[in-house]
Amino acid sequence: MPVFEPPNPRTLEPPNPLSMLYDNHGRKINYVRLAVTDRCNLRCFYCMPEEGITYVDKHELLSYEEMTRLVQLLVDMGIDKVRITGGEPFVRRDMMDFLRHISQIPGLRQINITTNGTTTAPLVPELKAIGIKSVNLSMDTLDPDRFFEITRRNVFKEVMNTFHALLEHGITTKINAVVMDGKNIDDLIPMAELTKDHPVSVRFIEEMPFNGEGSHYPVLNWDHRRILEHLRGAFPNLEKLPDPPNSTSYNYQIPGFKGDIGIIAAYTRTFCGTCNRIRITPQGGLKTCLYDSGVFNVRDLMREGASNEQIRDTFLVALGNRAKDGWEAEKNRNFGLPVTESMSTIGG
Repeated sequence: MPVFEPPNPRTLEPPNPLSMLYDNHGRKINYVRLAVTDRCNLRCFYCMPEEGITYVDKHELLSYEEMTRLVQLLVDMGIDKVRITGGEPFVRRDMMDFLRHISQIPGLRQINITTNGTTTAPLVPELKAIGIKSVNLSMDTLDPDRFFEITRRNVFKEVMNTFHALLEHGITTKINAVVMDGKNIDDLIPMAELTKDHPVSVRFIEEMPFNGEGSHYPVLNWDHRRILEHLRGAFPNLEKLPDPPNSTSYNYQIPGFKGDIGIIAAYTRTFCGTCNRIRITPQGGLKTCLYDSGVFNVRDLMREGASNEQIRDTFLVALGNRAKDGWEAEKNRNFGLPVTESMSTIGG
């Protein structure tokens, strides 16, 4: 039995094709990353301390009804792509009910999911059935021992089961691998070789200092340039691919391989100029940039009785005052403090 009422049919009308969101720098905004929980069943050291973080109380999270209303409102404003993130989305009870409901919203062209894959394999057939076309699988190594060292959990087999299930069901699969000095550098080449026989995109991501404790290193030793240099050392014929509009990654392919490789400059922030996305944290905070400290809280507006029009106007004001890039957003944070929150709190 559903845990919340489906959207009112009256609201399920196609959005006005002229409805489009732009920020004050002329960038079209059509993509929201919606973090549905701050909880995770792994303890990846780059994301949170080993003892975990202090999770927010359940009532502080956006409810499913609130998230459904929010997605409908954003679609009406021009958003056509939603990525469900966390924490780990599938540790939240009744997540599949929520996905089924928002998949019925006209105008929502794409629902993607980022997952650690630990409990996802049995859900893959249903994800396919409701129209999920793309899944990002967080996997930083192909070595079971290193997997345990990084995640502090012994579930590598379960993650690989999800990887194979996604491929078997024809769901576009991207692997997100955070590049960590002294941890998984030996995995870069084997992970790139996954693209030889599998039509997957392996994306190597610069590590960011967001684990709830602060930065691990005084400097970033493995930036996007060094990652590329390392890959070219093993694959001298690595070819540059055209980068799709709004891409966060520099994209490459090894000739003859089925898949491709991406490098995401998440910390050096080279992709800000074409950023088309906003983030909603599990507690309902709007982040117009990963590096800002939050602009306003949509949960609070809803619970105070704000109308859709009032919430829409608040979004428009926020986007009209958006930072130019991640460096400006970080500089403008409250009290000028650097980013130290866990990615589970921010929304991965």
